[in-house]
Amino acid sequence: MVAQRETARGRPPGGESEHFVVVFPGYHRGWGNWIAHRLESHGHRTTLQRWDPDREQPLEEALVDLQLATGRVLLVISDLFLQLGPRTEADWNAVLRGYVAAHAEEFAAVNLTNRELLPATAVLEPVNLWGVGEEEAERRLLNRLGLRPRRVPVPQPGYASRYPNDPPAVWGEVPRRNGRFTGRDVILGDLQQRLMDAEHGAAVCTLVGTAGIGKTQIAAEYAHRFAPDYDVVWWVNCDQRNTQRDTFGALAAEIGLDSSGEVGERVRAVRDALRRNEPSGRWLLIFDGWEEPEDAAGYLPQGGSGHVLITSRNKSWRSGTDIKQISAFRRAESTGYLMRRAPHITVEQADQVAGEFQDLPLQLAQAAAWLGEEGMEVPEYLRMVRGVGLTRLESNTMPDDYPYSSMTSWSMLLNKLRKSEPRAVELLSLCSVFAPGRIPLGLARAIPSGELPESLRWLSSDRSGWSRALDSLVNYSVLTREARTPAMGDVDQNDSVHMHQVVHSVIGELTRGREDEVYRDTVHRLLVEADPGTPNDSRQWGRYAEMLPHLVASAAPASRERRVQEMLLNCLRYCFASGEYSVGSELAESIRADWETFLDPAADQMLALATLQGNLLRQRGRFREAQLLDSARLQRLRGMPHADGLHEEAVMDATSCLASDLRLLGQYDEALQLQEQVVEVSRRLYGPLEWTSLLAQHNLAVGLRLLGRYEDAYETDLDTLRKREQELRARHPHTLASGNASARDLRLMGRYQEALARQELGMRLHQQVLGAQHPQTLMARHNLLLCQRRAGAPGQDIATAMALLLEQHEKVHNRSHYSTLSLLTDYGNFLREQGDVDLARELLIEAEDGFRSLLGQAHPVPTAMQSNAGLVLQAEGERDGALNMFEQALVGLTTLLGADHPTTLGCALNASGGRNLSEALEDAYELSGDTLERSRRALGEDHPLTLSCMVAHAGDLRSLRRREEARTLENTALERFTHSLGAQHHHTLAARRRTRPYWDYEPYLG
Repeated sequence: MVAQRETARGRPPGGESEHFVVVFPGYHRGWGNWIAHRLESHGHRTTLQRWDPDREQPLEEALVDLQLATGRVLLVISDLFLQLGPRTEADWNAVLRGYVAAHAEEFAAVNLTNRELLPATAVLEPVNLWGVGEEEAERRLLNRLGLRPRRVPVPQPGYASRYPNDPPAVWGEVPRRNGRFTGRDVILGDLQQRLMDAEHGAAVCTLVGTAGIGKTQIAAEYAHRFAPDYDVVWWVNCDQRNTQRDTFGALAAEIGLDSSGEVGERVRAVRDALRRNEPSGRWLLIFDGWEEPEDAAGYLPQGGSGHVLITSRNKSWRSGTDIKQISAFRRAESTGYLMRRAPHITVEQADQVAGEFQDLPLQLAQAAAWLGEEGMEVPEYLRMVRGVGLTRLESNTMPDDYPYSSMTSWSMLLNKLRKSEPRAVELLSLCSVFAPGRIPLGLARAIPSGELPESLRWLSSDRSGWSRALDSLVNYSVLTREARTPAMGDVDQNDSVHMHQVVHSVIGELTRGREDEVYRDTVHRLLVEADPGTPNDSRQWGRYAEMLPHLVASAAPASRERRVQEMLLNCLRYCFASGEYSVGSELAESIRADWETFLDPAADQMLALATLQGNLLRQRGRFREAQLLDSARLQRLRGMPHADGLHEEAVMDATSCLASDLRLLGQYDEALQLQEQVVEVSRRLYGPLEWTSLLAQHNLAVGLRLLGRYEDAYETDLDTLRKREQELRARHPHTLASGNASARDLRLMGRYQEALARQELGMRLHQQVLGAQHPQTLMARHNLLLCQRRAGAPGQDIATAMALLLEQHEKVHNRSHYSTLSLLTDYGNFLREQGDVDLARELLIEAEDGFRSLLGQAHPVPTAMQSNAGLVLQAEGERDGALNMFEQALVGLTTLLGADHPTTLGCALNASGGRNLSEALEDAYELSGDTLERSRRALGEDHPLTLSCMVAHAGDLRSLRRREEARTLENTALERFTHSLGAQHHHTLAARRRTRPYWDYEPYLG
């Protein structure tokens, strides 16, 4: 039975024309389209017919069905075409020599392969179109069919296919085409139809299914089969988030965009260009193994006329994508695949094997490889995989939904390879030391022979042995080759293979043995070779992201090789620079567990590890662990002899880390003293413009800000910003951090419009350089929202933006991370101000509890949070409870920070309001007056907090019937509010209405 006939096309008005039925396997759909269009352009009519007859249908009957339409049948053939069904050579020879020969004038053929066809195909007189240009192919086609060239106008389809021999202009690391790909025609046709029919800008389809079900193979076949429909085809491996980001960003250079910027800038530029259909609207993006739907907004163009295909095991892909569930092969596909690779087996035998392996494509590939390569009879094969005569393997390696016989099948294959191709087993053992997924195996070819164990020296010296071993593993479907662009030099060094996670688990168990240490050492040497040595360079983050999964999998932390240890430290540096704090801190923990067993605590490697681990722990909010680590290191260093300048550098580094810990733990004065020492030593050792000195100066400003010395912090940050722009560059992440800090200072100084203007520019640069999901970008967006709020932006806009930012925070960090808690607080304060008191209370309670758990009771942040809680109670009419909260916070902050700290002054402003509402008028007057004087000294006459204190004190004067004094003070405050913030600012309007001012606390840890 033939597949459903496609619609006849191209009926020109009048004139002589012939009708052709263009018959092609799904594999050659692009050729079918091109041939049909060429014939139509010469005035002929065509019917496109995908041909995949059922195995039960006799071949002659299937060919007769093709002649139901009038006109000649044009077969698009190759060696693959002659395996359809599958059919034996005898079947084809019989029908070609019989039925086709008897109707030779009704059949013609084009040949698309350079391999030999069956001799009997000569009856079709196929014309060879393989490897020729478009004009020559058209000439040969017309000549074979006996047609005269005569051009007629033919409407161009909206999505016209390109000549199939002409590759897309951009082709990015799509896996090599699987010449044994079978079936799935219905799925591929449905995919293509869904993508073509989707609304403009919404052509996104996700293939969802379990491991080993064939999602990646379907996606790769789609790319190859429909390549003529696209000008840009780009494959993105999503095993690691940073690998995904780097690969996607690499498309920038291929489509003519500036690729010199940071990775985040490249990602944004690519996304925007595709949305604008530049350089072409015929683009296809394929994201393979994308398990995190929440990251989609950062990559998907959300517009343009191109297509996106995603593969994933995650069933939660819903919004903005069309879900296509992928299941096991249909039985006809299973048997067809098996019989093509093992032509000696019968349909019934293929059916038995397919049933044994539950039609799972991954296992059928291995079974077909075994049967085809060995020529084993199916009864013997099934007896063996069912365990007759074999020791049963007690293993939890295979997934629950995989048949047990799969494990036995892999065991048989390894036993066979050990005898026939031992080097293939050595290569496989090497792969099993890596993590599953992409493996940069070819780097082994770059290691000098003398640096390899004697048993593995052939890896770099025997190129033919390398090729044979790799080919064997590919032929047996153990590995697949990754398509990568060759670099200069030995192309084998660029060999990258892919090992499915299920195969990796099985092979790892079956190859475990005495040589494990040798293979591990070789992989470690290979990872050293892969280390670019520049972890702070975002252009190399993709390489580090590829390395990261293999570190613990290969037991690299247990290595005593100094080069391996330095490679591990570089990977930690990359984790910190790229914002991968969780992954980095877990890796650091693994490294420390091993290093402590054989390295001296004072060894350089251990000291460097302590610095990096402390930095990562600090960013994750594990402050006390970081402090214990850094305190012990500093104490150890101070107890060592002062041998040279390197010791002083180490002491400075440890001091800087401890100062950071103390700032986060609320010990601001001690932290500032230590940081001032760091600044002095770094300037003496390196000079004032070196990046270490500038980092020390940046951290000094953090300490000044935490102590409420906003003017001093701003001057320091501004100086650092100018120097970083000079020494680094305007888009360097450190420079952006200085811009963010300067905007924060301006906001805290009450210069809201200046802060907003600076932060808007900084936010755009953060997105371009680091990407939307980088922690530093999230911090910049948070600061922007606070600037907008203080400057008086519309409330609804801020509420929506804060809700979205909270979702991003939870994805990048978690709900209990200190930066998320800060956002919860600011969001809660804003909601309370907007009247949503219930949700505000929930968020503020959650944030306060989180901060207490993280920082303890005697810390300025949770203490000041009580003032926010008091404002909620006050909004609910609980005056006594609110006053109690204000007073507790005031006492605590006065003890922890002093009476003149801006945080204490803000709390005092709230407490004076609480006293006034509770009719303690004299007490309110005394506190508001004292707070006003302190604020004038600490923040200046025109600071918004000082002016709010003036309005509050005027209110207390009015309550005491001292109206003239109150009016004079109100007029002064109103005049200064108008001058500094504008007549329409909400502070100015509130002062004019004599609304009692309040202050809400914005938590900041530095």
